[in-house]
Amino acid sequence: MALALFDNGRKQRDRILAVDLGSRTTKAVQIQRRGDDLVLNSYAMLDAPIFEKTLSTDLLTEHLKAVGEALNAKSKLVVITVGVNDSLLRHAEMPRMPVDDMRMVLKLNSRNYLQQELVNYVYDCHVLTGDQAKGDPKNAPGQPKHKILVAGAKKQLVDDLVSAARNAGLVADHIVPGLVGPANVFERSMPEVFANEVVALIDLGFKNSSICILDKGDLVLSRVVAIGGDKLTNGVAEALKISYAEAEGIKVGMPTEIQAELEAMVAMLGRELRASIDFYEHQHDRTVSQVFVTGGSARSEMIVQRLQTDLMVECKTMNPVNFLQMDLPPQQVAEVEQIAPQLTVALGAALAAI
Repeated sequence: MALALFDNGRKQRDRILAVDLGSRTTKAVQIQRRGDDLVLNSYAMLDAPIFEKTLSTDLLTEHLKAVGEALNAKSKLVVITVGVNDSLLRHAEMPRMPVDDMRMVLKLNSRNYLQQELVNYVYDCHVLTGDQAKGDPKNAPGQPKHKILVAGAKKQLVDDLVSAARNAGLVADHIVPGLVGPANVFERSMPEVFANEVVALIDLGFKNSSICILDKGDLVLSRVVAIGGDKLTNGVAEALKISYAEAEGIKVGMPTEIQAELEAMVAMLGRELRASIDFYEHQHDRTVSQVFVTGGSARSEMIVQRLQTDLMVECKTMNPVNFLQMDLPPQQVAEVEQIAPQLTVALGAALAAI
């Protein structure tokens, strides 16, 4: 699912970089194609740039240079994600037409299809493939329509990302909404479940968490909840009167010491996420069979188990690297399995382009 807010049109990509610009930590990967296999050459995790209101092009340029150095980049092609606060992902119905025409229609008339006036936005569209989405033109009155997934972001932001990449000596190959990253990875890591079941993907980010529901491969619902790892860590720090850094280490490494405090805060997130599952199940009369969790806090078994209790659905930490061959530097081989959930969005962005 590319949903590329920017696509430079290159087709043959043997190697690509992907950068997930997080609120606190930037996650990046370098992926290579070898025949039918995809190989993880390197990954990097860097502190995100600190800024007040907007991230300047100059600051982002320097950050992308640092990312390239950390990855020991062998390619200039880069995919950059747009976060949940700077992009939109909506469902809509549109007349059947080429995707390029859909993008232009949305640009000229966003209110009609997205119920919101969006000025100076760029869009991409993904036609849903389910039986209901296809429809039957013979039975449909008037002009048949597509059910589509629309991604959008402000044109100025996209232009700034392209410029920063160029100034850093890179070529912006794709710019994609980070929200679709986990779905792209899940398709590769568990293709049978992706194609045949209804599942929920939960990404536990720093400031926000997101839930996406996939119905036999179609992303049919997405929602962002303003509760993330930062809020969980702050809650632990306040409850135990310890520093933020100490609370972060305890949250992931020794959660039994803060079980009561942590469970209470995860329960708040669980209720919000359960409401999204309830909405889908009541609207479609279908049941979510499994939940897969990614993001930094997914490394905590206690958090995943507490989510399972609140969601009343089996929850598992997604392994986003199980379909990849490994050709990592020696120092990264030992730790990749532990930090893999944090790389999910970056890996999904790479899959949108390679």
